[in-house]
Amino acid sequence: MPVEPTAATTRRGTLVTFEGIDGCGKSTQAELVARVLEDAGVPLVRLREPGGTAISEGIRAVLLDPSNAEMCDECELLLYEASRAQLVRQVIEPTLAADMLVVCDRFYDSTYAYQAGGRGLAPDLVARANALGSCGLVPDLTVVLDLDPRDSLARATKGGADRLEGEGLAFQRRVREAYLRLAATEPARIRLVDAAGTVGEVNARVVDVIAEVVPALRGCRANA
Repeated sequence: MPVEPTAATTRRGTLVTFEGIDGCGKSTQAELVARVLEDAGVPLVRLREPGGTAISEGIRAVLLDPSNAEMCDECELLLYEASRAQLVRQVIEPTLAADMLVVCDRFYDSTYAYQAGGRGLAPDLVARANALGSCGLVPDLTVVLDLDPRDSLARATKGGADRLEGEGLAFQRRVREAYLRLAATEPARIRLVDAAGTVGEVNARVVDVIAEVVPALRGCRANA
């Protein structure tokens, strides 16, 4: 569900977020895009969620630790939002105010997909929590890397599974369906990109989409 920007939110830079189920390749693509932009002389900050600040990284460790199996869904939701709020206030807002680009690996759409779609929490509850956790900040563009959950989960768990990856295939399917619903709800902001194929093939698709809001990417490709 969409997050309404708050009147207090001011920005000059651009926020691009990457989304998708575990193992879809979003982190790889976020890194490649950031590298191409840096080579083109575009000032940017690359971040991940949860994480990006000392406080947020500490929360990340708690969220992904498989030993925290007793964590209830509401606790999980609030921890994600706490991590996000710290990242927005401490890093993202100042970066945007400096007229720079922010490339973020996950943002509040992940919370809708995983906590509403995957966990089954009420969508309106998650939307209200997202509005608080994002401090009213809405991405300029969100790229959702879409991949068959069977292939994606196999990639993600090849070297072991964290607490979310360990939820299994049915969970990842619910998360993917939530992403598809989001993309249908906000087609101007959320762009689905086919994540099947080689890293280079996927990167070409991603770059074409992001170039619509970051002109410096036009005609660029990563050496993947």
